[in-house]
Amino acid sequence: MGAPNPQGSVVAVVALGGATGACARYGATLIWPTAPGGFPWTTLIVNVAGCAVIGVFMVVISEVWPAHRLVRPFFGTGVLGGFTTFSTYAVDIQRLVDGGRVRAGLGYLGLTLFAALAAVWSAVWATRRALAWRQP
Repeated sequence: MGAPNPQGSVVAVVALGGATGACARYGATLIWPTAPGGFPWTTLIVNVAGCAVIGVFMVVISEVWPAHRLVRPFFGTGVLGGFTTFSTYAVDIQRLVDGGRVRAGLGYLGLTLFAALAAVWSAVWATRRALAWRQP
């Protein structure tokens, strides 16, 4: 019998986290559905919110809290990877373009990239600032 695979636990927690995040994203689409041909606000909001959370999360586990080795794969890669949905973002752009809404598709493409990057940066900045305020 061979030695156990040390990556098996990482794969398991990523899968569990991914399923959890994907279920949360699916729940968001049920609560705030996008009308056929409509602008995909739910996907945009989910992606931006997920990027903000990853900004906070990375500061906390990198600079504040020495997390267990499975926390980052579970929450960062799994939950947030399953929650954010850049594949759906690409499909949404294609649907807008195919539906004759090229400007909306290009706007969505740029807005999502800008908003997601701004969310990560803002969350990192705000988290570091909040943590610095708490320290003596």
